[in-house]
Amino acid sequence: MNRRLLAILLAAFLIASVCTFLVYQMVNSRMAAVRPSVATGIVAAKTDIKLGTVLSANDLTTVQIAGGLPSGAILVKDMSRAIGRGVISDLYAGEPIIENRLAAIGSGGGLAATIPPGMRACAVRVDDVVNVSGFVTPGMHVDVLISGTPPGTPNTAQGQISKTLLQNIQVLSAGTEIQKDPEGKAKPVQVVNLLVTPEDAEKLSLAANFTIRLVLRNPLDTKVGVVAGTDTSSLFSGAITAPPKPQRVAAPKSAEPPAYSIEVINGSTTSQEKFASPEGHK
Repeated sequence: MNRRLLAILLAAFLIASVCTFLVYQMVNSRMAAVRPSVATGIVAAKTDIKLGTVLSANDLTTVQIAGGLPSGAILVKDMSRAIGRGVISDLYAGEPIIENRLAAIGSGGGLAATIPPGMRACAVRVDDVVNVSGFVTPGMHVDVLISGTPPGTPNTAQGQISKTLLQNIQVLSAGTEIQKDPEGKAKPVQVVNLLVTPEDAEKLSLAANFTIRLVLRNPLDTKVGVVAGTDTSSLFSGAITAPPKPQRVAAPKSAEPPAYSIEVINGSTTSQEKFASPEGHK
């Protein structure tokens, strides 16, 4: 066998080896993509669970998830970590239980479980007739307005001031309800719990001596700006235009009747005598 034929066979062998290797890699990657990954069991909600509910074993089930797990998911072997904790947002049947959807261990359920660390729930008494309290539901954001006479000011109508005390405050509960009305119906209430900082809770405590109003905000409007207070006198500070006075129209004067002049000659004396016309005596 000559060298030329040997070189050709060697080159063909190398090319065939490379092609075989590439085909093997392609087939292996395709099979790996099709091959099911190992499923992992995690804790999930057995039924729909409302905000504030304290989880029990009857509320939980397990689901198998293949591939990557949701961040904060609780494994089946750690199910005890979920039992006895309050739910801080609604859960739905089959939804995995995530750590950030549960209150801290030992904090219980109900309204207290929905309060983030460092915040406070402050109850505010409102008038369900003259403000929008009947339309406030948990999760909404409101502004808090106070109206009254500041200390040191004469207690008169002219001394009253209205001021925006707090802005973009979340409503935790309306009355005793911490759930939204599924039908969106208005429900008059007299007490609303607001989520505030400790400093704002002090302000609301002092504001209880004045009239409190709640002003609804668009949930997408989170801007907090400087709002100047309004006093009673400013409501009437605009120029008031008095109605025009009616003008009297003078009655037209009646035309004087024409008079007749007669020249009287008495000797050498001449005089003029005027007499009214007959129409002037009518």
